[in-house]
Amino acid sequence: MYLVKTPFWLKWLYPNLIWNRSRQEKVIYLTFDDGPIPIVTPFVLKTLKKFKAKASFFCIGDNIRKHPEVFQQIIDDGHAVGNHTFHHLNGWTSSNKSYLKDIAQCDALINSNLFRPPYGRIKRSQISEIKRQFPKMQLIMWDILSHDYLSRLKPEDCFENVIKQTSNGSIVVFHDSLKAQGRLEYVLPKALDYWTKKGYQFKVLAAS
Repeated sequence: MYLVKTPFWLKWLYPNLIWNRSRQEKVIYLTFDDGPIPIVTPFVLKTLKKFKAKASFFCIGDNIRKHPEVFQQIIDDGHAVGNHTFHHLNGWTSSNKSYLKDIAQCDALINSNLFRPPYGRIKRSQISEIKRQFPKMQLIMWDILSHDYLSRLKPEDCFENVIKQTSNGSIVVFHDSLKAQGRLEYVLPKALDYWTKKGYQFKVLAAS
């Protein structure tokens, strides 16, 4: 059992988190978690460029350290970048002190006001601490989760799930990771082609 569309009650429980943007505009906000890494991130960048699409990449600090040239290519191509902690920490199993330290360690490399908690798991106390230590930080969640990392999910089903659930203002999560690579290579070009033909634009999540 997995949820593609975020339920309304979860958005209601966490109103300080950003789940989607304005429903008035025919815009989709594509996001990619867990990079940057060789091969997969460059594939994403090449595919986005083909469709003249912009996206937001929530990067793991340790991957930025290991692959600075791939990270720089994201910047050079005009995409947004966001903080995804340095070590991909699970907020539910991390102390507030270690969690905030990991965010700060990533922030030293990325300097972004966008943050997404790995796994979408974060404590209310951690949200409060982030707001206190990083007052301009926007905590970005999602409207649509592709589940491209699930090995049991057929690429065709992943594609159908995504295009059926996405609408104006949706924040869609993909992963530029080795675990997601097979499904991502199938889904991303087909989804971009489908959405483009439906008249959607693809914008970055701009920090306020």
